[in-house]
Amino acid sequence: MRGSLGEKIGGGESADIHAWAPGQAVKLFKAGVEQRMCRHEARMTRAAFAAGLPAPEVFDEVVLDGRFGFVLSRFEGQTLLQLLQAGALTRDQATTILANLLLSVHKTPPPLDVISQRDLMHALLRSSGNLLPKHLAPGVFALLERLPPEDGLCHGDLSVNNVIMTAEGPRLIDWTWARRSGVALDLAHSHVVLCELIPDGIDPERPRALDAAVQAEYARLAGLSPAALTAAMEPYLPIVRAFFLLVWAGSPALRERLVQRLEVQMR
Repeated sequence: MRGSLGEKIGGGESADIHAWAPGQAVKLFKAGVEQRMCRHEARMTRAAFAAGLPAPEVFDEVVLDGRFGFVLSRFEGQTLLQLLQAGALTRDQATTILANLLLSVHKTPPPLDVISQRDLMHALLRSSGNLLPKHLAPGVFALLERLPPEDGLCHGDLSVNNVIMTAEGPRLIDWTWARRSGVALDLAHSHVVLCELIPDGIDPERPRALDAAVQAEYARLAGLSPAALTAAMEPYLPIVRAFFLLVWAGSPALRERLVQRLEVQMR
């Protein structure tokens, strides 16, 4: 079914989401976003959908006014963040949804198309556009070599922004950073986002409480002790910090904090 560009229904730093055809939307990337990264996201999303995960189906790739995009399922509903902010969901309800989604992803065998954690980070480190301070690169390469086996599937960015609550249940979007890794990577990513990348003006206690609650519920569902989960997350925390320094401009103050934490861990 061929569609046409309709009203803008969402978007973020790198792309706009527009209506396309009945039941479909188009994710249209902004000028300056590398086409290989756009195609990579489309490929990861296809792999997740084919594996039976609650991901959108990708129907087609398009170029409109010089901008690359891909056509995908349109999920009708609000994000977990929107529902939390409106008071339509409690923190405990959001925690249960996030922990169960994480576990469902982690129990899914990694599709062959999904890139490994090492290959992804090596590609980012060697990219001419990476934002990591040069003096940190050798240490990051060394940290990558000490990671546990890459035997699980991770979403790579599971957050309250990337879960849409539909009439059929929660659906996961933004599979750009899906990868094969130890599954504690997803918990480490959430921890850094919720506890270390808090913008000015935001009460830090709320995201930190959500992080602690998600970890506790995930550990319960997975049959792990909280201490075992914390230990499993430990080797991934510097990798996640390095990842954000590679791909995220952020504020100078937040980036400097990440650099300082990474330097301490490398010592």
